[in-house]
Amino acid sequence: MRQIDKKELTANDGRGGRPLWVAHRGRVFDLSTSSLWEGGSHMGSHSAGGDLTDEINAAPHGPEMLERFPRIGTLKGDEGPVSVSTSPAKEGISTRPGSHLLTRFPVLKRHPHPMTVHFPIVLGIFAPVFIVLFFIFRVPGFELTSFYCLGAGLIFVPIAMITGYITWRINYGGHRMKAVTIKITLSIILLIIFAAAFIWRLHVPGIVEHLSGASVMYFLLVLLLVPLVVTIGWYGATLTFPLTKPKR
Repeated sequence: MRQIDKKELTANDGRGGRPLWVAHRGRVFDLSTSSLWEGGSHMGSHSAGGDLTDEINAAPHGPEMLERFPRIGTLKGDEGPVSVSTSPAKEGISTRPGSHLLTRFPVLKRHPHPMTVHFPIVLGIFAPVFIVLFFIFRVPGFELTSFYCLGAGLIFVPIAMITGYITWRINYGGHRMKAVTIKITLSIILLIIFAAAFIWRLHVPGIVEHLSGASVMYFLLVLLLVPLVVTIGWYGATLTFPLTKPKR
């Protein structure tokens, strides 16, 4: 396998139709076919044509994602990582909608969606769990906690949806993606169920005190939150940790 010096690596930065190379731990990979590295930039904050060892080590996914692409050589020399002094955004190459927000609000580079999405997932699981605990132990506090989870879900689901949209537009360039489409659709359904269950319980406080058709329907409605948040979380995870076929 041929050796690639840092000058050649820097020259192949994916801009202007050039190949898109990145290095990690002395190995050089050609990511030219990746749709997530359009214009030589990934997630709006990483630039090709350099040694990304430190950046990849700090990323939510591991270096195994690079194994999906051709390894074309090894990085020559040990003078340290190649520094990419300019970014596509600074040179006007990035055309991603809202990319200017990365400069104005640097916190967006830390991907706020994976942080905020944990709240509706937990609330969507705890609301049904506490209803089940209420039916088992008949402790009013469990049912009340479930109600509070529904109310909190109404607050955090829109926040997660907004940050998810921002992440999709800025970090993924707004490209049509199956996982994103599914997440958006299910998130709307999730918000509707949170709202319906919360409003129902708000207007009928004793709905689950006695077994009835209404209490069963309410329980099933709240129970629907679990498969919804699990499915949304699953497809979100496939964006951060793409599924790869095992090598034969």
